[in-house]
Amino acid sequence: MSKAQTDRPAARLNVAVLTISERRGPDEDTSGDYLASSLSESGHHCVQRAISKDNIYAIRAILSQWIADPDIHVILCNGGTGFSHKKSTIAAVTPLLDQVITGFGEQFRYLSYQDIGSSALQSDALAGTANRTLIFCLPGSGGACALAWENILKEQLDSRHRPCNFASQYLEPHSP
Repeated sequence: MSKAQTDRPAARLNVAVLTISERRGPDEDTSGDYLASSLSESGHHCVQRAISKDNIYAIRAILSQWIADPDIHVILCNGGTGFSHKKSTIAAVTPLLDQVITGFGEQFRYLSYQDIGSSALQSDALAGTANRTLIFCLPGSGGACALAWENILKEQLDSRHRPCNFASQYLEPHSP
C-alpha cells in the first residue's frame, strides 16, 4: 500500500534509460518506451536514452558517462539480466557500484515469482549507487519492466512516499 505525504513537493528526478539488447533498435524498444513514458507520467524527466549491444565494455562506456554527469540522478537499465553466458549487464554494472541495494533484487524476484513462478530465480535484477546516482537493472521484457515500475520504482522514486524512499536524497544539498 502506497503512503504518500502530499503536502511536500515531489522531487523531479532526471533519469536515463539504457536498453541492452542484441535485437532491439529504437523502433522496437517497447520496454525503454514504457519506462520513459512511466517516468514522465510520474513527473520525472527522461533526459537520456540509449540502446547498447550486450557487451560489457559498451555498457560500461555509456553508464560511466551517465554516472559522471551530476545532472543524472537515476539510471534504469533494461535487458541482459537473465541467466545465460551471453548476458553482460550485471557483470558490466557491478564493478561500477559504490553500494549495492540488496533488497531491490530480492523484492523484484519475490514479485516476479508470484507472476512467473520458479523462473523468477533466473533474473539477476540488481540495484545500487555509483557517484550518488541510483542504478536499477531490470529484465528486458515489458512485463518485467512494468512489474518493477508499478510495484517498486514508482513509489521509491517518489520523494513523498513514506516511511522512506530513494528520491529524498535529491531534495537535500549535495556534499562531495
